[in-house]
Amino acid sequence: MPAELTLPRECTFDPDDWRIIARYWYPVALATEVGADPLGVKLLDQPLVVYRADGQVVIADDICPHRGVPLSLGKGGVRGISCAYHGFRFGAAGRCVDIPANPQAKIPSRLHLRTYPAVERYGLIWTCLAADAEDEPRIPAHPHWDEAGFQLINCPWIDIAAFAGRQIEGFLDVAHFSFVHLKSFGNPDNPVVPDYAPSPTADGFEVEYWSGVSNYPIGVEDHSEPGFQWLRHFRLHVPFTATLVVHFPDGGRLSIMNAASPVSARMTRMFAPICKNFDTDQPAQAVHDFNRIVFEEDRAIVEVQKPENLPLDPKLEVHVPADRSSIAYRRALRGLGLGSFFTA
Repeated sequence: MPAELTLPRECTFDPDDWRIIARYWYPVALATEVGADPLGVKLLDQPLVVYRADGQVVIADDICPHRGVPLSLGKGGVRGISCAYHGFRFGAAGRCVDIPANPQAKIPSRLHLRTYPAVERYGLIWTCLAADAEDEPRIPAHPHWDEAGFQLINCPWIDIAAFAGRQIEGFLDVAHFSFVHLKSFGNPDNPVVPDYAPSPTADGFEVEYWSGVSNYPIGVEDHSEPGFQWLRHFRLHVPFTATLVVHFPDGGRLSIMNAASPVSARMTRMFAPICKNFDTDQPAQAVHDFNRIVFEEDRAIVEVQKPENLPLDPKLEVHVPADRSSIAYRRALRGLGLGSFFTA
């Protein structure tokens, strides 16, 4: 864990805003991506290296304390990762375990890496840049993930050239189905948004949204009865994670987590672990393919929105009743104390 909260060298956020959102947990990689070899990632403009050593996941600053070379350029091995410049090796807990040029020398404590907590959950590796050692990891719950009878699927992450707040707001939006998702599940003949009302929670809000818009992919037979009302239960966890449980006919449940990991103020890596209790023998690749279509449809819109920031001042954009989730989300972010970046 970092001894003090230091801003990244090339921080794209307002410093005060960065210090607020750095207190939260975000995924940085799929668990299947992390092995003995060093994996370079970035979170909130902070370059990180992720690897496994002695059965533990290590997340550390992606820089060798010796001469400043990114450790993600190095190699992995039995005892940990080695720096590409002088071969210094780092193992469990980020501790330096070998100096090849001076194998008998005492290893200075300053050669140990600055590390961050690592938690493997929902098939993802999560971390927090400003975690308190005494606190439990505040990772949002994924509905149904740990229940029997559910197929667990982790879609490949997708990079979106947009701010994480814009991406999450798009996930919560229910008025765009009939206009954006015309290749996946949207119905252009059913654009009306029935009335709904978000309810505040301890870390955001939740909302039950009922409508006649089917969630079956276009081209797949709709098994719902005429007049069937689809329930979509959204939960927002500030700042950048949301879940959606879609209630299918005959007790079917599709649960999606949208975890928007802010690479920077202008780049988001979106992770989407999914579980469902129907068609559980369906190949995971089919789910990946369909959701990729959905994600790409959303990305095309989010990447061109202006301003790039998410305006938290309600007077900066025009709102209609269908925007209640968006309004509730922006209100929740204002409640965190976020400032100029989010209102510019």
